[in-house]
Amino acid sequence: MCRSNGTWLPKRGEHAGAFGQYYRAITFGVVPDYDPEGQAHSVVCPELPGCASASDAVEQAKQNIREVIARYVSPSEVALPRDGRLDEVTVR
Repeated sequence: MCRSNGTWLPKRGEHAGAFGQYYRAITFGVVPDYDPEGQAHSVVCPELPGCASASDAVEQAKQNIREVIARYVSPSEVALPRDGRLDEVTVR
């Protein structure tokens, strides 16, 4: 379950106003688990394949998954040909 809290926030380290420099805060569901054999806590985000975190402490694993999700959903640089065009779409 992912949901938006309706707040637009500037991306870390950037100024507002340029193309793609705002994002909407979104809440994702995560699943914590504990492996007694490995004595480690893990957290996965089922909505985002490959987003997982592990740590000795559950709170650290949750903090780590926040960083993993932020990197997963953040836009990346796109190399365009000289006559290329980049548009945006909004998903609700």
